[in-house]
Amino acid sequence: MTDVNGDGRSETTNERADRNWNEILQELRVAQTGTQILGGFLLALAFQPRFQDLDGFQLTLYLVLVGLAGVAAVLGLAPVTLHRTFFGKGRKPEIVRLGGRMLSTDLVVLALLAAGVTGLVFDVAMGRTAGFVTLAIGAIVVIGLWAVLPRLVFRRGSGPDPRGPGDDE
Repeated sequence: MTDVNGDGRSETTNERADRNWNEILQELRVAQTGTQILGGFLLALAFQPRFQDLDGFQLTLYLVLVGLAGVAAVLGLAPVTLHRTFFGKGRKPEIVRLGGRMLSTDLVVLALLAAGVTGLVFDVAMGRTAGFVTLAIGAIVVIGLWAVLPRLVFRRGSGPDPRGPGDDE
């Protein structure tokens, strides 16, 4: 076994692909839970008495969000289908690369879905202004946690923390 990426791991290309695939699967499990919760909420919403009171904007936003939930569900299953299609054909590194891209796309769709659902709820409960403000805050939080914070944290150090993950003392 050799250190193919210079990161201190002694694993073959296939072992690295297997490890990375397992990490993608773990991340997909988390994303699918979010998709199921948000999608289930949206589907149940249509059967509530107040659903008939939605105005045109709210109904359009609702339908867009249901569409995003469907897209998120399909994107969350796509890497598994990809793996099943090419399983045993020696294509694991490509499967991992494409599966990772699908997962990243799914996370973007889930971020839009989460911010949109929150905005819709605030719009219905508190009014249009509260809905837009909440939607904007949701977008800011996602951008902050997913883009800004990681760059700030990783900018201050050039190498891995010798204490290891979770060792804050």
